[in-house]
Amino acid sequence: MVNKPLLSAWIVSIIAMTGSLFFSEKMGFIPCTLCWYQRILMYPLVIFLGIAFYRNDRDIFKYILPLSVIGIVISGYHYALQKIPSLHEFSTCTNGVPCSGQYINWLGFITIPFLAFVAFTFITVMMILLCKKK
Repeated sequence: MVNKPLLSAWIVSIIAMTGSLFFSEKMGFIPCTLCWYQRILMYPLVIFLGIAFYRNDRDIFKYILPLSVIGIVISGYHYALQKIPSLHEFSTCTNGVPCSGQYINWLGFITIPFLAFVAFTFITVMMILLCKKK
């Protein structure tokens, strides 16, 4: 029997990782410091969720939830830095690309940190469903 929350979380993590690699490697967007932190949290999820799906490990939520919740916090903060001008002075990016920069701005609100926020939130919800299903 296919574990839908686990499979869904794994697919979203793969899409998020592939998207970040596309933006940096194909489009030439240089990741800022907060982007790197989000990548550090997302990339292992692809491996962990893939192994957990293969093994049908329903206890993986214990390890995934901390990473995905921290990812929500970082990507939410990053998105706020981009969209709230008064927060620019609190930016943690001091070298290289500014964290307040927006390589994409689809529909006036969809930026790369927003996409990461949505992915981390979706993975978190799937892990909560997995926990309750158990």
